[in-house]
Amino acid sequence: MFWSKIFIPTLKDSPQDAEVISHQLMLRAGMIRKVSSGIYTWLPLGLKVLRKIENIVREEMDQSGAQEVLMPMVHPKELWEETKRWEKMGPELLRIKDRHDRDFCLGPTHEEVITDLVRNNVKSYKELPLNIYQIQTKFRDEIRPRYGVMRGREFLMKDSYSFNIDEASLQETYLLMRNTYKKILERIGLEYKIVKADSGAIGGDASEEFHVLAENGEDTIAISDASEFAINTELLLNEGEDISTLEGKPSPDGNGVIEIKKGIEVGHIFQLGKIYTELMKVNVLNQEGKAVDLFMGCYGIGVSRLVAAAIEQNNDDKGILWPESIAPYEVNIVAIGYTKEPKIADAANNLSEQLQSMGYEVIVDDRKDGYGTKMKDAELIGIPVNIIIGNKFVESGEVELKHRNGQSSTNNITEITTIFEHFKNQ
Repeated sequence: MFWSKIFIPTLKDSPQDAEVISHQLMLRAGMIRKVSSGIYTWLPLGLKVLRKIENIVREEMDQSGAQEVLMPMVHPKELWEETKRWEKMGPELLRIKDRHDRDFCLGPTHEEVITDLVRNNVKSYKELPLNIYQIQTKFRDEIRPRYGVMRGREFLMKDSYSFNIDEASLQETYLLMRNTYKKILERIGLEYKIVKADSGAIGGDASEEFHVLAENGEDTIAISDASEFAINTELLLNEGEDISTLEGKPSPDGNGVIEIKKGIEVGHIFQLGKIYTELMKVNVLNQEGKAVDLFMGCYGIGVSRLVAAAIEQNNDDKGILWPESIAPYEVNIVAIGYTKEPKIADAANNLSEQLQSMGYEVIVDDRKDGYGTKMKDAELIGIPVNIIIGNKFVESGEVELKHRNGQSSTNNITEITTIFEHFKNQ
């Protein structure tokens, strides 16, 4: 792939309405462009990262035994009235009418739709447990969209729903999903905490949030400095207490003391129990032939929000520092004089083909721009490895291998594939 053939409209300066670093860098790196408040177009570079995260999520969900479907974004009013959430959701639920004056909404979540699907198609305990997921666009009419794709009105989310015959089975699925989310975040390469949380508008008996630790996180969480204990501060504060009073207190789990951190909520898992299945009359015949209401779980992870969270946790004054698992390209060949010196162009093209044959995603910077412009763009976008081919190559056959973390070395171009083979086999 050639840089000149890709639509990457980078910006020198951050737009004034971009408040946090992820929003600034996604705009400057040409990953997204604003259409309306809280609504964005994903450009080729941003979409590559989004799809990589989506694929990691899909692979781990499939590995867990969950089955993928695709539910509609538009939901009829009647389903939401069954759970009394048509009014309860308030203005966050974007309501629309069709040409026949029938009421619908743009789905902010899919509990009603999936529950309706199960009640009409699952009749026996033998078909359980059932865990169904989708990766779908959601819409929530946020009162104040902010922080770019971190809190937009339209966003990409993976949501899954489990249906179980009893509480013990629900607990098994819940723990399976909890472990699956850990695998997802670890594969992406993010530092995170699992936080005891309030179930909010979704409801249920118990829930936990997955928070990526970052200075610009919207949530304040209390964690132990000596264990995995973590909780939303709002659940730990007594009446009249301030968050600052929690710092340094003994951790409720008896291990270490409390530290206050900022987190970005990227996932939320719930044990819903029978809230939806009782309201929507979802039951099956158990082993005794008796009709029983099902137990239900809900497990959401923000795919588009994970892009922003990864940037918030991985950046410097030059730009993005992508975890290699989700970088848009793994290698950038910076060809200085590509359009003027055939030797440089041939070397860049040949090296690109070799590295691609080894399984690396490669982009060749074939633009007419000089070294300074090309490297500034490469650092802004955050491609992990840059190979600079310029005058030194013409003179001595040497190229510079420069990692985004600051490490660099000078090597003969014939050594490059050997170096990459070494790292590929690690």
